[in-house]
Amino acid sequence: MSIDLAPSLSDLAADAAAGLKEHFGSQASVIAAAPGRVNLIGEHIDYCDGFVMPFAIDRYIVMAAALNGSGEARVVTALGGEPAILPLNIPQQVTEPKWANYLRGVFQGFQERGHQLPGFDAYVLSSLPRGAGLSSSAALECCVATLLEGLLDTVLDTKEKALLCQKAEHDFAGVPCGIMDQFASCFGKVNRLILIDCMTGEPELVPFENPDLTVLIANTMVHHELSDGGYAARRKNTEDGLAILGKRSWREVVPGEVEAAWEQLGDPVDRRSRHVVGEIARTVAAAEALAKNDYEALGPLMAASHDSLRDDFEVSCKELDLMVEIARAIGRSGGVIGARMTGGGFGGSTVTLCESRKVEQIAATLAREYEEATGIKPQILASRPAQGAHLV
Repeated sequence: MSIDLAPSLSDLAADAAAGLKEHFGSQASVIAAAPGRVNLIGEHIDYCDGFVMPFAIDRYIVMAAALNGSGEARVVTALGGEPAILPLNIPQQVTEPKWANYLRGVFQGFQERGHQLPGFDAYVLSSLPRGAGLSSSAALECCVATLLEGLLDTVLDTKEKALLCQKAEHDFAGVPCGIMDQFASCFGKVNRLILIDCMTGEPELVPFENPDLTVLIANTMVHHELSDGGYAARRKNTEDGLAILGKRSWREVVPGEVEAAWEQLGDPVDRRSRHVVGEIARTVAAAEALAKNDYEALGPLMAASHDSLRDDFEVSCKELDLMVEIARAIGRSGGVIGARMTGGGFGGSTVTLCESRKVEQIAATLAREYEEATGIKPQILASRPAQGAHLV
């Protein structure tokens, strides 16, 4: 089988509890889970007042915890390495180990809201592939926030929790991300896509109930750090474009205005601007098509999205392009409705919307032809929209 099957959430929870018991000798009192996400369409416009349409996938980060009566959080991950020992009675600082900065950022958000964090031990494991562009960092943040809700016996407003986690990523991981990843992980629901208006910050659940459709996620196994400047440079390009156009929001810009100011914008700001305006329109069109159950309309929209990300926004790479080309070659007759890169880019994954009855054949073709061309064995996942962050 070419598809990498997801372990059940109950199995993950049991394994996390067992890990806690093994490392700390404690029985888990709280177990939290938060999913990764893929974005069906609407890429690199969540920080441009655009619309995005992600969904939570059935791959989770899970944390099992127990109070330890100290002023510290002691956290071990299934990946091994030394435990992170994090003081809870002082303001959080960015420091080593690097992965624990995501936790520190969330702790800081709770502390700023007046919560006195209790000392606890925790064990973390994940069914999310790292570096696949599936927002494992947002899943970790939202999982920690949900765990703290359980330990503190409190519940944050879902939007407030998502924004707290976004701020943690900004301040403690140095990635100026938009709201999409944390919103998808927090607001996810079974059989629902999440159409997020990134200007108002309001999510709308869009039905995706047709069992005849499945999304294949193809992890190219190629990864480049988003914090290495590529992401920040693209964001700066979009800010420069908006300033040159003299508008307050990208939602006020129409394609003709970008074309009219092409020389004034200059390269690459002109192409970045064209992507933003086009991608906002494509996402709105995709939401309208889904509302009418017109799934066939999604194919050309996904294709145009990928081409724009490749040529105008320049966040694709040859491996992502290859995976999309293989899916396109399979075509509608082979069960493929549409394919595109997903996530921040510079590596990571593609999404292929396809007929459920042909999923196995499509996955096998993607895996075989990609490995033949690159020598890299990809990871192929299949998912439908899953439940967002919650206590297990």
